[in-house]
Amino acid sequence: MNTSTARVGLVVPSSNVTVETELPALLGQGFSFHSSRMRMATVSPAQLAAMNAQRERCVLELGDARPDVILYACLVALMAAGPGEHQRVEGLIAEQLATGGSESKVRSSAGALVEALHAIPARRVALVTPYLRPLAEKVVTYLEAEGFEIVDWRALEVEDNHAVGCIPGEQVMAAARSLDLSNADALVLSACVQMPSLPLIDDAEREFGVPVISAATAGAYSILKALDLPLTIAGAGSLLRRGQLVKEL
Repeated sequence: MNTSTARVGLVVPSSNVTVETELPALLGQGFSFHSSRMRMATVSPAQLAAMNAQRERCVLELGDARPDVILYACLVALMAAGPGEHQRVEGLIAEQLATGGSESKVRSSAGALVEALHAIPARRVALVTPYLRPLAEKVVTYLEAEGFEIVDWRALEVEDNHAVGCIPGEQVMAAARSLDLSNADALVLSACVQMPSLPLIDDAEREFGVPVISAATAGAYSILKALDLPLTIAGAGSLLRRGQLVKEL
């Protein structure tokens, strides 16, 4: 790792803005962030597939910056492709980087969410997603294939990706309040790096009494773990409160 600053490469949809604000807010000083963008405006199967086809160009561009870790920052793009896709894509990115002589660590938002849920540990999970219902169902199926039981979930039915980045916190919390959390081990408040939720995490944990994570907090956890750095961030929920989660809620 770079001695003074850890370089984080982000592969993001072109219309995404939230992940590039929430991750720096989470990780703070000591990190620099470098993005390469894949064209995508509408969260639909066709546009997600076309976006994924741009991956190799983005990785090639980021490799020139010699990042310490690269995060493929679009959760639904991988989960929509079917179970296990995050492992396949992370492997392909690592292979591409190694061919160019890079030793960058590789993570994805999809894999980070799975990693964070195992770290809690959670088996029964509730979700809030911004997606249209058919895509939200693919996220549910993906997580079930990873061994989780999805006890309840909500799809906010927002297809325009710019609009996803503008979903108000009140709407996210209203969706969470409509969930049956009586048997949940954890709540994923935002299963999307574009849907803002970071200011809500701590308040949601206090209100709902279960561990609350988001695609952003899971991504931060995965980046820190990949770089062998302390897994502790204030104000980001119990996943990152003490480096490892001991249920106390």
